[in-house]
Amino acid sequence: MMRQYEALRRAYPGTLLLFRLGDFYELFGEDAVIASRVLDLVLTSRPVAKGRRVPMCGIPHHALESYLARLVEAGFRVAICEQVEDPRKARGLVRREVVRVVTPGTVTEEGLLPSRANVYVGAVAHRMGRWGLAFADLLTGEFRILELPEADGIWEEVARREIRELLYPEGESLPSFSDPLCALTPYPAWRFDPDTARQALCEQFGVQGLEGFGCPEVPVATCAAGALVQYLRETQRSELRHLHRLQVEVRGETLILDPGAIRSLELLQPLWARNREATLLGVLDRTRTPMGGRLLRQWITAPLRDPDRIRERLDATADLLRSPVRSRIREVLGACADLERLVGRCGHGSATPRDLVALGRTLREVAVLRELLREFPSRLVQALREDLDPHPELAERIEQALVPDPPATPREGGLIRDGYDPELDALRRTVREAQDWIRNLEARERERTGIKSLKVGYNRVFGYYIEISRAHRDRVPPHYERRQTLVAAERYVTPEMKEHEALILNAQERMAEREFELFCALREEVVRSGPTLLRTARAMATLDVLSTFAEVAELYGYTRPEVVPEPVLEIRAGRHPVVERAVREERFVPNDLRMDANRRIAIVTGPNFAGKSTYLRQVALIVILAQMGSFVPAESARVGVVDRIFTRIGAADDIASGRSTFLVEMQEVANLLHNATSHSLVLLDEVGRGTATYDGLSIAWAVVEYLWKHRNSRVLFATHYHELTELAERLPGVFNLNVMVREEQDRIVFLHRVAEGASDRSYGIHVARLAGLPREVVARAEEILARLEGAGGRNRISPGLERRVEAVQTTLALKSPPLRPDQTPAGREGGAGRGNRPGPRRRAIARQASIFHGEDPGP
Repeated sequence: MMRQYEALRRAYPGTLLLFRLGDFYELFGEDAVIASRVLDLVLTSRPVAKGRRVPMCGIPHHALESYLARLVEAGFRVAICEQVEDPRKARGLVRREVVRVVTPGTVTEEGLLPSRANVYVGAVAHRMGRWGLAFADLLTGEFRILELPEADGIWEEVARREIRELLYPEGESLPSFSDPLCALTPYPAWRFDPDTARQALCEQFGVQGLEGFGCPEVPVATCAAGALVQYLRETQRSELRHLHRLQVEVRGETLILDPGAIRSLELLQPLWARNREATLLGVLDRTRTPMGGRLLRQWITAPLRDPDRIRERLDATADLLRSPVRSRIREVLGACADLERLVGRCGHGSATPRDLVALGRTLREVAVLRELLREFPSRLVQALREDLDPHPELAERIEQALVPDPPATPREGGLIRDGYDPELDALRRTVREAQDWIRNLEARERERTGIKSLKVGYNRVFGYYIEISRAHRDRVPPHYERRQTLVAAERYVTPEMKEHEALILNAQERMAEREFELFCALREEVVRSGPTLLRTARAMATLDVLSTFAEVAELYGYTRPEVVPEPVLEIRAGRHPVVERAVREERFVPNDLRMDANRRIAIVTGPNFAGKSTYLRQVALIVILAQMGSFVPAESARVGVVDRIFTRIGAADDIASGRSTFLVEMQEVANLLHNATSHSLVLLDEVGRGTATYDGLSIAWAVVEYLWKHRNSRVLFATHYHELTELAERLPGVFNLNVMVREEQDRIVFLHRVAEGASDRSYGIHVARLAGLPREVVARAEEILARLEGAGGRNRISPGLERRVEAVQTTLALKSPPLRPDQTPAGREGGAGRGNRPGPRRRAIARQASIFHGEDPGP
């Protein structure tokens, strides 16, 4: 047995081998030491030779799923070895084989899978200066490839898709890859060879060439896809026939959201709380199927950029919003099982009888859905209706074949209905007749022998027997054959009993085989219908998401946005979709925004705690919702299509990589300065606050100038550097917004209202008082602030500061145009605190800027 174990262990290096022994999975040697530590199991040992013992631990077979989850979470690859023949029939050692290898990206157990998120495994390749990515969901059959000229874009896609495991050529390195949630798996480099990869894909799809999939345009991604197919077939020990479709992705078709934007906008996970409701996904996800939940997640992280496709979704949402049958559609969807994964399990070979019953029931509901969609005018809804194929013959076959409540596994028997298969019916009749003969045997033998205590019984070791107490053994008929002696009784068999027992056992064995054959044939029928079934599943998921958009719009009062190709952004009475739901007891204060060719960069000022960050995020979320095809939380919205959203919101160290808060901030700012376009939306919150005040101010000033001069993006820049509001008077297209407050004696009231104009106070000490700082600290801070403002009032800038400002500006090589003679500081409405009079710090920086641009600052 240990030689058998070691041979399998050598065949699957880099894995923990779970070796089936009876009712347990055992681990030996170093595997046992590791597993006992990770799973908190008792480590024992077993003798394997004279004077030699090997470490050993084990888990019950029925508890495999829970232990497997812990091993995979810990990053281990696990090879599952099963007994592949009946131990009762085995001559010598039971034959065992590894039936599959479970890795972080190839989990298929229902209890280990998030129902509303995909589990992707991917592969990456690098050739000819380009990077290719392939990724697949083993159970849903989704298989996509993407090719880009730079590695960073690939890593963004890995993070956005939440790929759990990434293959790469053994011996190569992955520059700048740093995703702690993705397990890296080296795979032999020859598997990525173009010819090898192409052959593997052609075999998988049953084609002569890959031109029909668009692969020649993405040769590097095709290498990654071929390696991924080989890996999946090796680890799953299956043909994976549900992987029949390869999609080539073009990155420019969707709005790009990098991991930083997904995180800071709290699209999928909250930044601080653990409450899923505190995310955009949590607010929107009223989907009725797991398929719809997964698709909604994909749409949130990859909104569309094509205005026509967006309008198609909006039309469908509007139709569903008005429809009186929407609630019935959602009720029917709620009765459907996860068709994608059911088809995937059939293709994977792991579907159970209960899976097929659920599939048949779901197909019946598909027929109802198709009828409900008949009268919808939307072109997209009608296209979905055409894709909804109820497969009536398959549904009928499943219903005829399987009992309504079948056993959990197909080898237990008792899953096929009477009347479905003549051979099975005949076997069942044989068993029933033989069992009836044995049931009547006891009464017959009592009457014939006169022994009233005679009993007929059964056990798994000896089979059927007649038991007679010792007191009556002298009355035992001569044709009885003694089989077992007990303390107070003897057990016997008769030739007729043996004959009927053999009849029962042989028929039962053949019944189990026949039921499994019939089940596999039924599962194979599902696999053959896989492409159309998966198309039906995708249509159901899309309908689920669109009906969810309509439901959310009705519940929360969302309106249809106008989506246009021009780079404009006009929002009237916009609201933050997540914060609005979190403050249900209070009225959320809506706000406007108007950006166009003449208003491109907004400098947003105002106190801490007043809502600047909320305002920035709400604008981005409204854009994302609009480009997803959803209605938006606003009275009206006109959204020019955005190609990418850049965010610099919040601050955090990356201690593991040795990066300070300020370095992380500057790297993110550098990324957006290099990559933003005229169709991008840029959100900057408190840029420069991680360093000395005037250093930060100078960098913030220069960043705004650069975006104005070189990028032409739509920019919202929230800041406490009130000196930046002077840029509105110097740079056409820059305008000021401020979040208003009302002063009442020694306290302030946050109005959460965004108005045109600038604020020149941050009210930091007021916020410190609200936060509960000791009164002595607050009083001392007010005293110091008064002294500093008094010093600033002298309107002097030290030579050291002048040199610092000049150095930063010179380093960045950014020159703003000088103030024109006709430009004078204008009063702004809606300001807070000191109204429209420039404060001492603003006057100081304005004077410094004039000096820098070679102007006479005047007195």
